[in-house]
Amino acid sequence: MNRKRMATAACVVLAVTAIYGAYHLGFVRGAQSAQSSAQAGAAPGLKGGNADPKTGKRVLYWHDPMVPGQRFDKPGKSPFMDMQLVPVYADGDGGGSGVTVDSRIAQNLGIRTAEVKAGRLGAVLEVPGNVAVDERSIQVIQARTGAFVQHVAVRATFDPVQQGQALVTLYSPDWVAAQEEFLAVSRTAASGQPDLRSASRARMFQAGMTSGQVRVVEASGKVQPNLGIVSPVDGVVTEVAVRDGMTVSPGMTLFRLADLGQVWVIAEVPEGQARAISPGQAVQVHATGEAELLAGKVDTVLPDVDQVTRTIKVRIILPNKSRRLLPGMFATVRFDSRQDKEALLIPAESVIRTGQRTIVMVDAGNAGFVAAGIKTGRESGGMVEVLDGLKAGQKIITSGQFLIDSEASLRGTTERLSASPDAPAPAASAVEHEGMGRIEAVNGGDSLTISHGAIPSAQWGAMTMDFAAPPAGLPKGLKPGDRVRFRFHLNDEGEAVLSSVEPATAAREARP
Repeated sequence: MNRKRMATAACVVLAVTAIYGAYHLGFVRGAQSAQSSAQAGAAPGLKGGNADPKTGKRVLYWHDPMVPGQRFDKPGKSPFMDMQLVPVYADGDGGGSGVTVDSRIAQNLGIRTAEVKAGRLGAVLEVPGNVAVDERSIQVIQARTGAFVQHVAVRATFDPVQQGQALVTLYSPDWVAAQEEFLAVSRTAASGQPDLRSASRARMFQAGMTSGQVRVVEASGKVQPNLGIVSPVDGVVTEVAVRDGMTVSPGMTLFRLADLGQVWVIAEVPEGQARAISPGQAVQVHATGEAELLAGKVDTVLPDVDQVTRTIKVRIILPNKSRRLLPGMFATVRFDSRQDKEALLIPAESVIRTGQRTIVMVDAGNAGFVAAGIKTGRESGGMVEVLDGLKAGQKIITSGQFLIDSEASLRGTTERLSASPDAPAPAASAVEHEGMGRIEAVNGGDSLTISHGAIPSAQWGAMTMDFAAPPAGLPKGLKPGDRVRFRFHLNDEGEAVLSSVEPATAAREARP
Protein backbone atom coordinates (compact mmCIF):
# COMPACT_ATOMS: atom_id res chain seq x y z
CA MET A 1 0.00 0.00 0.00
CA ASN A 2 2.83 2.38 0.90
CA ARG A 3 4.59 1.52 -2.35
CA LYS A 4 1.43 2.42 -4.31
CA ARG A 5 1.19 5.80 -2.60
CA MET A 6 4.85 6.52 -3.23
CA ALA A 7 4.47 5.69 -6.93
CA THR A 8 1.40 7.90 -7.22
CA ALA A 9 3.17 10.79 -5.50
CA ALA A 10 6.16 10.43 -7.87
CA CYS A 11 3.87 10.59 -10.90
CA VAL A 12 2.21 13.75 -9.60
CA VAL A 13 5.58 15.39 -9.03
CA LEU A 14 6.74 14.53 -12.59
CA ALA A 15 3.51 15.87 -14.09
CA VAL A 16 3.78 19.15 -12.20
CA THR A 17 7.42 19.48 -13.26
CA ALA A 18 6.54 18.88 -16.93
CA ILE A 19 3.73 21.44 -16.84
CA TYR A 20 5.97 24.04 -15.26
CA GLY A 21 8.74 23.33 -17.77
CA ALA A 22 6.35 23.69 -20.70
CA TYR A 23 4.98 26.92 -19.26
CA HIS A 24 8.47 28.30 -18.69
CA LEU A 25 9.57 27.33 -22.22
CA GLY A 26 6.49 28.91 -23.75
CA PHE A 27 7.02 32.06 -21.74
CA VAL A 28 10.63 32.35 -22.89
CA ARG A 29 9.74 31.73 -26.53
CA GLY A 30 6.90 34.22 -26.32
CA ALA A 31 9.26 36.80 -24.95
CA GLN A 32 11.77 36.10 -27.71
CA SER A 33 9.02 36.40 -30.33
CA ALA A 34 7.86 39.68 -28.87
CA GLN A 35 11.44 40.95 -28.84
CA SER A 36 11.88 39.89 -32.48
CA SER A 37 8.67 41.70 -33.45
CA ALA A 38 9.85 44.80 -31.68
CA GLN A 39 13.18 44.66 -33.47
CA ALA A 40 11.36 44.41 -36.82
CA GLY A 41 10.33 48.04 -36.37
CA ALA A 42 6.60 47.49 -36.89
CA ALA A 43 5.04 50.34 -34.95
CA PRO A 44 1.51 49.57 -33.70
CA GLY A 45 -1.19 50.95 -36.02
CA LEU A 46 1.28 51.90 -38.78
CA LYS A 47 -0.42 51.84 -42.22
CA GLY A 48 0.45 52.71 -45.77
CA GLY A 49 0.83 56.48 -46.20
CA ASN A 50 1.95 57.03 -42.58
CA ALA A 51 5.42 58.22 -41.64
CA ASP A 52 7.72 55.62 -40.11
CA PRO A 53 8.64 56.98 -36.61
CA LYS A 54 12.10 55.40 -36.84
CA THR A 55 13.16 56.72 -40.25
CA GLY A 56 10.82 59.67 -40.67
CA LYS A 57 10.04 58.51 -44.22
CA ARG A 58 6.55 57.97 -45.57
CA VAL A 59 5.72 54.29 -46.11
CA LEU A 60 3.91 53.42 -49.32
CA TYR A 61 3.36 49.73 -48.57
CA TRP A 62 5.07 46.57 -47.28
CA HIS A 63 6.25 43.62 -49.38
CA ASP A 64 8.32 40.48 -49.35
CA PRO A 65 11.51 41.12 -51.41
CA MET A 66 11.33 37.54 -52.70
CA VAL A 67 7.75 38.13 -53.97
CA PRO A 68 7.83 41.84 -54.94
CA GLY A 69 4.56 41.77 -56.86
CA GLN A 70 2.45 41.22 -53.72
CA ARG A 71 1.84 44.34 -51.62
CA PHE A 72 0.50 44.73 -48.08
CA ASP A 73 -0.86 47.85 -46.43
CA LYS A 74 0.24 46.80 -42.92
CA PRO A 75 3.50 45.47 -41.43
CA GLY A 76 3.75 41.88 -40.30
CA LYS A 77 5.19 38.52 -41.16
CA SER A 78 5.42 37.42 -44.79
CA PRO A 79 2.98 34.64 -45.75
CA PHE A 80 5.56 33.35 -48.22
CA MET A 81 8.84 33.36 -46.27
CA ASP A 82 9.84 33.13 -42.59
CA MET A 83 10.68 36.82 -42.43
CA GLN A 84 9.16 40.20 -41.66
CA LEU A 85 7.66 42.30 -44.45
CA VAL A 86 9.91 45.13 -45.65
CA PRO A 87 8.59 48.72 -45.95
CA VAL A 88 8.84 50.55 -49.27
CA TYR A 89 9.16 54.29 -48.84
CA ALA A 90 7.88 57.05 -51.08
CA ASP A 91 10.25 58.06 -53.86
CA GLY A 92 10.03 61.71 -52.94
CA ASP A 93 11.41 60.99 -49.50
CA GLY A 94 14.23 58.91 -50.93
CA GLY A 95 15.55 61.65 -53.16
CA GLY A 96 14.98 59.96 -56.50
CA SER A 97 13.05 57.40 -58.52
CA GLY A 98 15.29 54.46 -57.75
CA VAL A 99 14.68 51.33 -55.75
CA THR A 100 16.26 51.35 -52.29
CA VAL A 101 17.30 48.01 -50.79
CA ASP A 102 18.51 47.53 -47.22
CA SER A 103 22.14 46.43 -47.07
CA ARG A 104 21.29 43.24 -45.17
CA ILE A 105 18.61 42.32 -47.70
CA ALA A 106 21.00 43.08 -50.57
CA GLN A 107 23.51 40.71 -49.02
CA ASN A 108 20.89 37.98 -48.57
CA LEU A 109 19.72 38.37 -52.19
CA GLY A 110 23.30 38.12 -53.47
CA ILE A 111 23.29 41.53 -55.18
CA ARG A 112 26.72 42.26 -56.66
CA THR A 113 27.95 45.33 -58.54
CA ALA A 114 30.71 46.03 -61.06
CA GLU A 115 32.32 49.23 -62.25
CA VAL A 116 32.00 50.49 -65.82
CA LYS A 117 35.56 50.54 -67.16
CA ALA A 118 37.33 51.40 -70.39
CA GLY A 119 39.10 48.55 -72.15
CA ARG A 120 39.72 46.74 -75.42
CA LEU A 121 37.90 43.73 -76.80
CA GLY A 122 39.80 40.85 -78.38
CA ALA A 123 37.95 38.96 -81.06
CA VAL A 124 34.72 40.57 -82.16
CA LEU A 125 32.80 37.34 -81.95
CA GLU A 126 32.86 33.62 -82.67
CA VAL A 127 29.96 32.16 -84.62
CA PRO A 128 29.05 28.74 -86.03
CA GLY A 129 29.22 27.94 -89.71
CA ASN A 130 29.31 25.07 -92.17
CA VAL A 131 31.41 24.16 -95.20
CA ALA A 132 29.77 24.45 -98.61
CA VAL A 133 30.81 23.97 -102.22
CA ASP A 134 32.25 27.02 -103.95
CA GLU A 135 29.54 27.50 -106.57
CA ARG A 136 31.95 29.38 -108.82
CA SER A 137 33.92 26.16 -109.32
CA ILE A 138 30.98 24.04 -110.50
CA GLN A 139 31.43 22.56 -113.98
CA VAL A 140 28.48 21.33 -116.05
CA ILE A 141 29.22 18.62 -118.64
CA GLN A 142 26.64 18.58 -121.47
CA ALA A 143 26.16 16.62 -124.67
CA ARG A 144 27.11 18.70 -127.72
CA THR A 145 25.43 16.40 -130.20
CA GLY A 146 23.02 13.50 -130.38
CA ALA A 147 24.78 10.30 -129.30
CA PHE A 148 24.43 6.84 -127.77
CA VAL A 149 26.00 6.09 -124.37
CA GLN A 150 28.48 3.23 -124.67
CA HIS A 151 29.94 3.25 -121.14
CA VAL A 152 29.65 5.36 -117.99
CA ALA A 153 32.91 5.40 -116.01
CA VAL A 154 31.63 7.44 -113.02
CA ARG A 155 28.32 6.18 -111.70
CA ALA A 156 27.76 7.73 -108.24
CA THR A 157 27.60 11.23 -106.80
CA PHE A 158 30.50 12.45 -104.66
CA ASP A 159 32.91 10.07 -106.42
CA PRO A 160 36.29 11.81 -106.71
CA VAL A 161 37.59 12.57 -110.21
CA GLN A 162 40.85 13.91 -111.56
CA GLN A 163 41.48 16.26 -114.44
CA GLY A 164 41.64 14.26 -117.72
CA GLN A 165 39.81 11.21 -116.29
CA ALA A 166 37.18 9.70 -118.65
CA LEU A 167 33.63 10.20 -117.45
CA VAL A 168 31.57 8.63 -120.26
CA THR A 169 32.14 7.09 -123.71
CA LEU A 170 29.75 8.07 -126.54
CA TYR A 171 29.03 6.95 -130.12
CA SER A 172 27.85 9.88 -132.24
CA PRO A 173 26.99 9.51 -135.97
CA ASP A 174 27.75 13.20 -136.49
CA TRP A 175 31.23 12.75 -135.05
CA VAL A 176 31.90 9.71 -137.25
CA ALA A 177 30.83 11.59 -140.40
CA ALA A 178 33.03 14.57 -139.54
CA GLN A 179 36.03 12.29 -138.90
CA GLU A 180 35.58 10.41 -142.20
CA GLU A 181 35.40 13.70 -144.10
CA PHE A 182 38.56 14.99 -142.44
CA LEU A 183 40.53 11.79 -143.10
CA ALA A 184 39.39 11.63 -146.73
CA VAL A 185 40.42 15.22 -147.36
CA SER A 186 43.73 14.62 -145.60
CA ARG A 187 44.54 11.68 -147.92
CA THR A 188 43.50 13.26 -151.22
CA ALA A 189 44.25 16.95 -150.79
CA ALA A 190 47.39 18.23 -152.53
CA SER A 191 50.06 19.95 -150.54
CA GLY A 192 49.14 23.19 -152.23
CA GLN A 193 45.58 23.18 -150.81
CA PRO A 194 45.92 23.50 -146.99
CA ASP A 195 42.67 25.46 -146.71
CA LEU A 196 40.58 22.45 -147.63
CA ARG A 197 42.13 20.39 -144.86
CA SER A 198 41.64 23.21 -142.32
CA ALA A 199 37.98 23.47 -143.29
CA SER A 200 37.38 19.76 -142.74
CA ARG A 201 39.15 19.99 -139.40
CA ALA A 202 36.91 22.86 -138.34
CA ARG A 203 33.94 20.70 -139.32
CA MET A 204 34.81 18.29 -136.46
CA PHE A 205 34.73 21.17 -133.94
CA GLN A 206 31.37 22.28 -135.31
CA ALA A 207 30.05 18.76 -134.68
CA GLY A 208 30.86 19.18 -130.97
CA MET A 209 34.17 17.35 -130.70
CA THR A 210 36.72 18.72 -128.25
CA SER A 211 40.31 19.63 -129.13
CA GLY A 212 41.52 16.52 -127.31
CA GLN A 213 39.24 14.29 -129.38
CA VAL A 214 40.40 15.96 -132.64
CA ARG A 215 44.05 15.38 -131.72
CA VAL A 216 43.34 11.67 -131.17
CA VAL A 217 41.87 11.41 -134.71
CA GLU A 218 44.82 13.30 -136.24
CA ALA A 219 47.41 11.18 -134.40
CA SER A 220 45.78 7.82 -135.21
CA GLY A 221 44.72 8.59 -138.77
CA LYS A 222 41.65 6.40 -138.20
CA VAL A 223 38.00 6.96 -137.42
CA GLN A 224 37.32 6.84 -133.66
CA PRO A 225 33.68 5.69 -133.38
CA ASN A 226 33.66 5.75 -129.55
CA LEU A 227 35.03 8.88 -127.96
CA GLY A 228 35.22 9.69 -124.27
CA ILE A 229 34.37 12.90 -122.42
CA VAL A 230 36.92 13.69 -119.72
CA SER A 231 36.83 15.76 -116.49
CA PRO A 232 38.18 19.30 -116.86
CA VAL A 233 38.97 19.67 -113.09
CA ASP A 234 40.02 17.79 -109.99
CA GLY A 235 37.01 17.47 -107.71
CA VAL A 236 33.93 15.44 -106.97
CA VAL A 237 30.84 14.51 -108.94
CA THR A 238 27.75 16.24 -107.55
CA GLU A 239 25.28 14.97 -110.19
CA VAL A 240 25.14 11.94 -112.54
CA ALA A 241 22.36 12.12 -115.14
CA VAL A 242 23.45 9.45 -117.63
CA ARG A 243 23.52 5.64 -117.70
CA ASP A 244 24.74 2.93 -120.09
CA GLY A 245 22.59 2.54 -123.21
CA MET A 246 20.89 5.91 -122.98
CA THR A 247 20.34 8.18 -125.93
CA VAL A 248 21.41 11.75 -125.32
CA SER A 249 20.38 14.86 -127.18
CA PRO A 250 22.27 18.13 -127.70
CA GLY A 251 22.29 20.31 -124.55
CA MET A 252 21.46 17.46 -122.17
CA THR A 253 23.31 17.65 -118.82
CA LEU A 254 25.44 14.56 -118.25
CA PHE A 255 27.44 15.45 -115.12
CA ARG A 256 28.00 18.24 -112.61
CA LEU A 257 31.47 18.53 -111.06
CA ALA A 258 32.74 20.65 -108.18
CA ASP A 259 36.34 21.62 -107.50
CA LEU A 260 37.10 21.30 -103.75
CA GLY A 261 40.47 23.07 -103.99
CA GLN A 262 38.63 26.08 -102.57
CA VAL A 263 35.45 25.98 -100.48
CA TRP A 264 32.98 28.34 -98.92
CA VAL A 265 32.20 28.60 -95.21
CA ILE A 266 28.75 30.04 -94.51
CA ALA A 267 28.81 31.72 -91.08
CA GLU A 268 25.67 32.68 -89.13
CA VAL A 269 26.27 36.16 -87.63
CA PRO A 270 23.75 37.89 -85.29
CA GLU A 271 22.20 40.81 -87.11
CA GLY A 272 23.35 43.24 -84.41
CA GLN A 273 27.01 42.27 -84.99
CA ALA A 274 26.98 42.21 -88.80
CA ARG A 275 27.86 45.89 -89.13
CA ALA A 276 31.40 45.15 -87.93
CA ILE A 277 32.01 42.75 -90.85
CA SER A 278 32.99 43.78 -94.38
CA PRO A 279 34.26 42.01 -97.54
CA GLY A 280 37.98 41.29 -97.52
CA GLN A 281 38.18 41.02 -93.73
CA ALA A 282 40.51 38.27 -92.50
CA VAL A 283 38.99 35.48 -90.44
CA GLN A 284 40.13 32.30 -88.75
CA VAL A 285 38.23 29.05 -89.16
CA HIS A 286 38.39 25.97 -86.98
CA ALA A 287 36.83 23.04 -88.83
CA THR A 288 35.74 19.77 -87.30
CA GLY A 289 38.64 17.33 -87.20
CA GLU A 290 41.30 19.97 -87.93
CA ALA A 291 43.89 20.71 -85.27
CA GLU A 292 45.01 24.06 -86.71
CA LEU A 293 43.18 27.28 -87.47
CA LEU A 294 42.72 27.96 -91.17
CA ALA A 295 43.04 31.46 -92.59
CA GLY A 296 40.30 32.77 -94.86
CA LYS A 297 38.66 36.03 -95.86
CA VAL A 298 35.16 37.39 -96.10
CA ASP A 299 33.80 37.19 -99.63
CA THR A 300 30.47 38.92 -99.07
CA VAL A 301 27.77 39.61 -96.49
CA LEU A 302 24.58 38.15 -97.96
CA PRO A 303 21.56 40.50 -97.92
CA ASP A 304 19.27 38.02 -96.18
CA VAL A 305 18.13 37.80 -92.54
CA ASP A 306 16.84 34.52 -91.14
CA GLN A 307 13.41 35.28 -89.65
CA VAL A 308 13.75 32.57 -86.99
CA THR A 309 17.33 32.93 -85.73
CA ARG A 310 17.71 36.63 -86.66
CA THR A 311 21.12 35.98 -88.17
CA ILE A 312 22.82 37.12 -91.36
CA LYS A 313 24.84 34.74 -93.55
CA VAL A 314 28.44 35.70 -94.25
CA ARG A 315 30.23 33.89 -97.09
CA ILE A 316 33.91 33.14 -96.45
CA ILE A 317 36.45 31.87 -98.99
CA LEU A 318 38.76 29.21 -97.58
CA PRO A 319 41.61 27.42 -99.41
CA ASN A 320 41.35 23.62 -99.25
CA LYS A 321 44.50 22.34 -100.92
CA SER A 322 44.50 19.13 -98.92
CA ARG A 323 40.79 18.65 -99.80
CA ARG A 324 40.08 17.51 -96.28
CA LEU A 325 37.24 20.00 -95.85
CA LEU A 326 34.04 18.47 -97.18
CA PRO A 327 30.64 20.06 -97.82
CA GLY A 328 28.41 19.93 -94.74
CA MET A 329 31.20 19.98 -92.14
CA PHE A 330 30.67 22.17 -89.07
CA ALA A 331 33.11 25.01 -88.39
CA THR A 332 33.70 27.81 -85.89
CA VAL A 333 34.50 31.20 -87.42
CA ARG A 334 36.40 33.84 -85.47
CA PHE A 335 36.23 37.44 -86.67
CA ASP A 336 39.23 39.35 -85.37
CA SER A 337 38.77 42.92 -84.20
CA ARG A 338 40.23 45.61 -86.39
CA GLN A 339 39.60 48.34 -83.82
CA ASP A 340 42.31 49.09 -81.29
CA LYS A 341 40.54 52.05 -79.64
CA GLU A 342 39.28 51.75 -76.10
CA ALA A 343 35.60 51.34 -75.36
CA LEU A 344 33.39 51.26 -72.27
CA LEU A 345 32.92 47.65 -71.19
CA ILE A 346 30.45 45.99 -68.83
CA PRO A 347 29.85 42.32 -67.96
CA ALA A 348 27.38 40.63 -70.30
CA GLU A 349 25.46 39.21 -67.31
CA SER A 350 24.45 42.72 -66.22
CA VAL A 351 22.50 43.46 -69.41
CA ILE A 352 18.70 43.07 -69.40
CA ARG A 353 17.20 42.77 -72.90
CA THR A 354 13.45 43.41 -72.84
CA GLY A 355 12.94 42.94 -76.57
CA GLN A 356 12.18 46.65 -77.07
CA ARG A 357 15.28 48.09 -75.44
CA THR A 358 18.39 47.21 -73.46
CA ILE A 359 18.77 48.36 -69.84
CA VAL A 360 21.06 47.95 -66.83
CA MET A 361 20.45 48.72 -63.16
CA VAL A 362 22.78 51.52 -61.98
CA ASP A 363 23.78 52.05 -58.34
CA ALA A 364 22.88 55.73 -57.85
CA GLY A 365 24.00 55.92 -54.21
CA ASN A 366 21.39 57.55 -51.98
CA ALA A 367 18.89 57.48 -54.85
CA GLY A 368 18.97 53.67 -54.84
CA PHE A 369 19.14 51.45 -57.92
CA VAL A 370 17.95 53.16 -61.10
CA ALA A 371 17.19 51.58 -64.49
CA ALA A 372 19.21 53.10 -67.35
CA GLY A 373 18.71 52.49 -71.06
CA ILE A 374 21.91 51.74 -72.97
CA LYS A 375 23.04 51.07 -76.54
CA THR A 376 25.37 48.09 -76.92
CA GLY A 377 27.93 47.20 -79.56
CA ARG A 378 30.39 44.34 -79.85
CA GLU A 379 30.46 41.40 -77.45
CA SER A 380 33.32 39.06 -76.66
CA GLY A 381 34.72 37.10 -73.74
CA GLY A 382 31.75 37.80 -71.48
CA MET A 383 32.07 41.59 -71.93
CA VAL A 384 29.80 43.98 -73.85
CA GLU A 385 30.74 47.30 -75.44
CA VAL A 386 28.55 50.24 -74.36
CA LEU A 387 28.07 52.85 -77.08
CA ASP A 388 25.72 55.15 -75.15
CA GLY A 389 23.97 55.41 -71.78
CA LEU A 390 26.80 54.92 -69.25
CA LYS A 391 29.97 56.65 -68.10
CA ALA A 392 33.24 55.25 -66.80
CA GLY A 393 33.24 54.81 -63.03
CA GLN A 394 29.52 54.13 -62.64
CA LYS A 395 28.51 50.98 -60.78
CA ILE A 396 25.97 48.56 -62.20
CA ILE A 397 24.32 45.44 -60.78
CA THR A 398 25.66 42.15 -62.16
CA SER A 399 23.71 39.74 -59.95
CA GLY A 400 20.14 40.11 -58.69
CA GLN A 401 19.32 42.82 -61.24
CA PHE A 402 16.15 41.06 -62.35
CA LEU A 403 14.63 41.38 -58.87
CA ILE A 404 15.47 45.08 -58.79
CA ASP A 405 14.16 45.57 -62.32
CA SER A 406 10.92 43.81 -61.38
CA GLU A 407 10.41 46.13 -58.43
CA ALA A 408 11.35 49.15 -60.55
CA SER A 409 8.78 48.15 -63.16
CA LEU A 410 6.07 47.79 -60.50
CA ARG A 411 6.85 51.25 -59.17
CA GLY A 412 6.99 52.78 -62.62
CA THR A 413 10.59 53.98 -62.51
CA THR A 414 11.35 52.62 -65.95
CA GLU A 415 8.51 54.70 -67.33
CA ARG A 416 10.35 57.82 -66.14
CA LEU A 417 13.74 57.05 -67.68
CA SER A 418 13.35 59.69 -70.37
CA ALA A 419 11.88 62.33 -68.04
CA SER A 420 13.99 65.28 -66.99
CA PRO A 421 15.27 64.99 -63.41
CA ASP A 422 14.27 68.61 -62.80
CA ALA A 423 10.71 68.14 -64.05
CA PRO A 424 8.09 68.20 -61.28
CA ALA A 425 6.30 64.95 -60.56
CA PRO A 426 2.62 64.88 -61.56
CA ALA A 427 0.15 65.27 -58.73
CA ALA A 428 -1.11 61.92 -57.52
CA SER A 429 -4.58 63.33 -56.86
CA ALA A 430 -4.99 64.23 -60.55
CA VAL A 431 -5.01 60.57 -61.61
CA GLU A 432 -8.08 58.38 -61.19
CA HIS A 433 -7.71 54.60 -61.00
CA GLU A 434 -10.35 51.90 -61.31
CA GLY A 435 -10.45 48.37 -59.94
CA MET A 436 -12.59 45.38 -59.06
CA GLY A 437 -12.52 43.68 -55.68
CA ARG A 438 -14.31 42.17 -52.72
CA ILE A 439 -15.17 43.99 -49.48
CA GLU A 440 -13.41 42.40 -46.53
CA ALA A 441 -14.62 44.84 -43.86
CA VAL A 442 -16.68 48.03 -43.43
CA ASN A 443 -14.81 50.20 -40.94
CA GLY A 444 -17.59 52.25 -39.38
CA GLY A 445 -18.34 54.27 -42.50
CA ASP A 446 -14.86 55.85 -42.58
CA SER A 447 -13.15 53.33 -44.85
CA LEU A 448 -13.47 50.00 -46.61
CA THR A 449 -11.01 47.11 -46.54
CA ILE A 450 -10.99 45.72 -50.09
CA SER A 451 -9.15 42.76 -51.62
CA HIS A 452 -8.53 43.69 -55.26
CA GLY A 453 -6.67 42.39 -58.26
CA ALA A 454 -3.86 44.11 -60.15
CA ILE A 455 -4.42 47.78 -61.04
CA PRO A 456 -2.05 48.53 -63.96
CA SER A 457 -2.76 52.29 -64.03
CA ALA A 458 -1.45 52.61 -60.46
CA GLN A 459 1.36 50.07 -60.99
CA TRP A 460 -0.18 47.95 -58.22
CA GLY A 461 -0.30 44.23 -57.89
CA ALA A 462 -3.08 42.28 -56.19
CA MET A 463 -3.40 42.99 -52.46
CA THR A 464 -5.77 43.78 -49.56
CA MET A 465 -5.78 47.35 -48.24
CA ASP A 466 -7.90 50.12 -46.72
CA PHE A 467 -9.57 52.81 -48.85
CA ALA A 468 -10.83 56.04 -47.26
CA ALA A 469 -14.51 56.84 -47.79
CA PRO A 470 -15.42 59.35 -50.53
CA PRO A 471 -16.34 62.92 -49.48
CA ALA A 472 -20.06 62.11 -49.84
CA GLY A 473 -19.68 59.07 -47.58
CA LEU A 474 -20.06 55.37 -48.26
CA PRO A 475 -23.17 54.10 -50.06
CA LYS A 476 -25.62 52.28 -47.85
CA GLY A 477 -26.04 48.54 -47.95
CA LEU A 478 -22.37 47.61 -48.44
CA LYS A 479 -21.33 44.57 -46.45
CA PRO A 480 -18.36 42.18 -46.25
CA GLY A 481 -18.28 39.71 -49.11
CA ASP A 482 -19.81 42.08 -51.72
CA ARG A 483 -18.12 42.31 -55.12
CA VAL A 484 -17.67 45.99 -55.99
CA ARG A 485 -16.27 48.20 -58.72
CA PHE A 486 -14.52 51.26 -57.33
CA ARG A 487 -12.61 54.34 -58.45
CA PHE A 488 -10.01 56.10 -56.32
CA HIS A 489 -7.11 58.54 -56.29
CA LEU A 490 -4.08 59.10 -54.06
CA ASN A 491 -4.03 62.21 -51.90
CA ASP A 492 -0.95 64.21 -50.92
CA GLU A 493 -0.32 61.83 -48.01
CA GLY A 494 -0.30 58.81 -50.31
CA GLU A 495 -3.62 57.48 -48.97
CA ALA A 496 -6.07 55.83 -51.33
CA VAL A 497 -9.35 57.80 -51.29
CA LEU A 498 -12.45 56.38 -52.95
CA SER A 499 -14.20 58.54 -55.54
CA SER A 500 -17.04 56.08 -56.07
CA VAL A 501 -17.95 52.53 -55.16
CA GLU A 502 -20.86 50.42 -56.38
CA PRO A 503 -21.81 46.76 -56.52
CA ALA A 504 -20.21 44.95 -59.45
CA THR A 505 -23.56 43.67 -60.72
CA ALA A 506 -25.04 47.15 -60.83
CA ALA A 507 -21.96 48.50 -62.61
CA ARG A 508 -22.18 45.72 -65.18
CA GLU A 509 -25.87 46.39 -65.86
CA ALA A 510 -25.21 50.10 -66.22
CA ARG A 511 -22.68 49.51 -68.99
CA PRO A 512 -24.16 49.70 -72.53
